[in-house]
Amino acid sequence: MIDWNAWFSMVNLLALIAWVALIALPRWPALLSAILYLGVGLLCLIYAVGLVGVLSGLIPTTGAGGADFSTIAGVRAIFASDAGVTIGWTHYLAFDLFVGLWIARDGDAKQISRLVQAPILVATFLAGPLGLGLWLALREPAARRQGRFR
Repeated sequence: MIDWNAWFSMVNLLALIAWVALIALPRWPALLSAILYLGVGLLCLIYAVGLVGVLSGLIPTTGAGGADFSTIAGVRAIFASDAGVTIGWTHYLAFDLFVGLWIARDGDAKQISRLVQAPILVATFLAGPLGLGLWLALREPAARRQGRFR
């Protein structure tokens, strides 16, 4: 039987280490690559293995009967098991970290202070779409000043 609490703690720790490095350390190319491949990539791999394992029945779960993505009740059933919560949470962690990495690289390219970036990265870590929305609102004038919208 899989210890989902241990897996949940492990993915949280992995994401936290990557976020602290992204926010607090100098953004050397090797560090950014490590965050991408050892942070985002590893979280994606853990997610994929967990998802395929649960959907194929190779990883047994309890409490996920009637699970589907087309109704609230079906989605609730997915998250009714520790496996579903852990796999779903890993999904959030991977995507939010990827978005945070993009924000950091974009902010550096647009020469936006890391002191301005830091609270937005924290918001992205804690509430992904909130941080992304703040970044999109903030980056637009900087992109206009540079004459590009990449």
